[in-house]
Amino acid sequence: MTTPRQDTHATRVLCGLGSSDPSVRLRAALTVGTTPDPQLIDTLIERCAVEPEFSVREILTWALLRHPPALTVAKLTDELRSERAQARSQALHTLSKIGDRRAWPAITRALLTDADGEVARSAWRAAVALVPPGREPELATVLSTQLGRGGREMQLSLSRALIALGEVVMPILRAAMADLDPRVRRHAVATQRLMQDPDAGFEFAIEAAKRVVALGPIGEKG
Repeated sequence: MTTPRQDTHATRVLCGLGSSDPSVRLRAALTVGTTPDPQLIDTLIERCAVEPEFSVREILTWALLRHPPALTVAKLTDELRSERAQARSQALHTLSKIGDRRAWPAITRALLTDADGEVARSAWRAAVALVPPGREPELATVLSTQLGRGGREMQLSLSRALIALGEVVMPILRAAMADLDPRVRRHAVATQRLMQDPDAGFEFAIEAAKRVVALGPIGEKG
């Protein structure tokens, strides 16, 4: 049973989260995280879907992490079906931070290949964090369908996700090196090189991959 004092606190926080001033919204989110209130979980999730400021979204995620996963995971997985891209992306981001594998079945192929780049990147990170032991090859196969997608930042995100899965990705990368699309081949070669030499950096790996792909199959084997 809630007390009048708790109702007043919740009302004050709700007003703060809806303020036009980002600093007020940030303080309100900090308040919820400092004194978690299960009554405000839905509000936090709803705010994540529309909050324009990155720093405030990060505090909203932190506030959700301060609540028991038993109260948040199911609500966040429901959010993955939202039509709003930011709602899906932030829910995936939060689930990856929580690390509860009960969310794994909700990380679908549709999310891993989402047309929205931020959703897809969030899904890759969440999938790597939540994949059950033994399911890594299956995940790597789906992720490999995204090789060559987007610009450098997006490709680096995918490379990092694939590398995090370990040696199981090597046969998949080798197969991608024979793809008809030169962008896929370059990305596969760069990912392999980055896996073998993490200190080289992605830019160096991409430039080296361009040269390798330009040489054709002999260069790729080398």
